[in-house]
Amino acid sequence: MASSTGDRSQAVRNGLRAKVLTLDGMNPRVRRVEYAVRGPIVQRALELEQELRQGVKKPFTEVIRANIGDAQAMGQRPITFLRQVLALCVNPDLLSSPNFPDDAKKRAERILQACGGHSLGAYSVSSGIQLIREDVARYIERRDGGIPADPKNVFLSTGASDAIVTVLKLLVAGEGHTRTGVLIPIPQYPLYSATLAELGAVQVDYYLDEERAWALDVAELHRALCQARDHCRPRALCVINPGNPTGQVQTRECIEAVIRFAFEERLFLLADEVYQDNVYAAGSQFHSFKKVLMEMGPPYAGQQELASFHSTSKGYMGECGFRGGYVEVVNMDAAVQQQMLKLMSVRLCPPVPGQALLDLVVSPPAPTDPSFAQFQAEKQAVLAELAAKAKLTEQVFNEAPGISCNPVQGAMYSFPRVQLPPRAVERAQELGLAPDMFFCLRLLEETGICVVPGSGFGQREGTYHFRMTILPPLEKLRLLLEKLSRFHAKFTLEYS
Repeated sequence: MASSTGDRSQAVRNGLRAKVLTLDGMNPRVRRVEYAVRGPIVQRALELEQELRQGVKKPFTEVIRANIGDAQAMGQRPITFLRQVLALCVNPDLLSSPNFPDDAKKRAERILQACGGHSLGAYSVSSGIQLIREDVARYIERRDGGIPADPKNVFLSTGASDAIVTVLKLLVAGEGHTRTGVLIPIPQYPLYSATLAELGAVQVDYYLDEERAWALDVAELHRALCQARDHCRPRALCVINPGNPTGQVQTRECIEAVIRFAFEERLFLLADEVYQDNVYAAGSQFHSFKKVLMEMGPPYAGQQELASFHSTSKGYMGECGFRGGYVEVVNMDAAVQQQMLKLMSVRLCPPVPGQALLDLVVSPPAPTDPSFAQFQAEKQAVLAELAAKAKLTEQVFNEAPGISCNPVQGAMYSFPRVQLPPRAVERAQELGLAPDMFFCLRLLEETGICVVPGSGFGQREGTYHFRMTILPPLEKLRLLLEKLSRFHAKFTLEYS
């Protein structure tokens, strides 16, 4: 203690003083947070882009960031109707312009009437603009074949991520053996592991079955739950459907089995359904957890607690930057629901432009509207191209020796498995890197292709993967896939 005091005194005499906030003294939970999608490999990609701009010679002319599901950054054009209405909302003077269709003007006026001061620049109530929550509820009813949705159970959010974090905050409690455990799929979207680390909750891994196209197996849920009960109190189960990073689409039978499991084991269900518009494989179909739950009837429909999430960032929209999303809660305790609203109110409100965009997504042009034909054509073109890219990705990877890729049934990513030679694994360990991180870093340095190592999402011991978006334009994607396959062959030869 005396030595420490002396060091501080010496620092003061030298005109220096120790920082109040240091790495050793900061919140240890924050230090444990990892988010692979924007992790070290992406930082290196940014450095390489800067070096290219400075004229440094590289074996490639551009960095292709296939690490994140950012459609418009990959060249996807915005949907015209969405942007027209947003432009009118942001600048109402344009309402007198002849360059916008009448239905876009009416939609903009309707949204502005619901805003404070008739302006997108005003705060909204913390749960989101009432008109938009009502439109979201009507969308859910249409999607689910007429099953009622109550706007009071709909909360708008800053993308789906913010709502997911909010619900997880409500669930985390206890200490030691009673600390909340949350079952998450492996591979998973790193938002879940990062949030659980920040909240000090216990991450309970259940493994998707790669040999069965990343299927969810209830027997595996039982295994994970039983093991977890030795050291924590499992209270929630997260399901991502369609899957990220794995691209699988759950069958209705699987969803029913998951709901029965959650009900029997008294687990709160979180259904991450942000890719519900992104289903490509023949025979695959999106079923919402809410719809299946309600159609299962008693005792499930009236008692199983559920939060389901959606976003404007994915689908055919790809409007990531506007940060629009929502959560619908089902069978949540009324007092807890008030606590959730309180928690949201601390953040004031979700971005109002994102709320406006969400309104257009959940209530697009009707068949009688002037904008309908163009809207439908643009939407179908985006989804058709994504379907073609999903098929191409699977095909090219499965033709490459040492790479295997399950069908990309939905979402925006492939998660291929790569065989890495033992010498490459040993070299990675010498460098203090996960073997697939070593592979992905070499891939980036030699080809400019930025993908995320599977270790950032979780994978079975001894297997190696990477996540790659299928979002680049079709011909660019083809070249990327071929280039990546050739690099893997070269890498394998080098370390054989």
